[in-house]
Amino acid sequence: MTWGLVLAATRQIPQQMAALKAGKWQIGVGQSLRGKVLGIFGYGRIGRVVARYGDCFGMPVLVWSRRGSLEQAGRDGYRAASSKQAFFEECDIVSLHLRLVPATRGIVTGHDLSLMKPTALLVNTSRAGLIEPGALAEALRCGRPGAAVIDVYEAEPVSSESNPLLSMENVVCTPHIGYVTREEYELQFGEIFDQILAFDAATPTNVVNPEVLQHPRVAAVLQ
Repeated sequence: MTWGLVLAATRQIPQQMAALKAGKWQIGVGQSLRGKVLGIFGYGRIGRVVARYGDCFGMPVLVWSRRGSLEQAGRDGYRAASSKQAFFEECDIVSLHLRLVPATRGIVTGHDLSLMKPTALLVNTSRAGLIEPGALAEALRCGRPGAAVIDVYEAEPVSSESNPLLSMENVVCTPHIGYVTREEYELQFGEIFDQILAFDAATPTNVVNPEVLQHPRVAAVLQ
């Protein structure tokens, strides 16, 4: 999902499609990804996968994350930024891959965004709360970064009346569909049904706190 949106933004796919339907031909020139610095903010399971896709596109990868994650990125052959400021200044594309917890809420500030290049792209398919409220819209109006890709919002569902990002020409917005495919739904709901059936058979699986199974009341239910 992330890479589909990145390509849509860098190659101006939504604008080109709208223009073509309106009877116009080739309204602008997009950008290639090769040689552009891909910034991975949060080098966890998803961040590592996105970084490997960056390799396929010929993009140098720069990482900013927790110390342990930065060390892992180094072992994987990726360069760690010298600081958070250097990370935002150097990257051509910044993709956020952090869990939203109290420590990460608003971790990307308006000042961070103002450090980005006017040609840079900010990608958030993770959680809207990672960015300081209102900071991205204001940064885009000021021209740094030059564009954004957004799939997540503070309040959902969202409309153009409630969120200025939806009416900006330099933003590709999608309605939180990063994980939404028929195959993904079948996988997720299949796992849910399997766990319900396992519980009904008194053999629960994927128990977060397995010690609770030893509690007399729980054990009685499972008998």
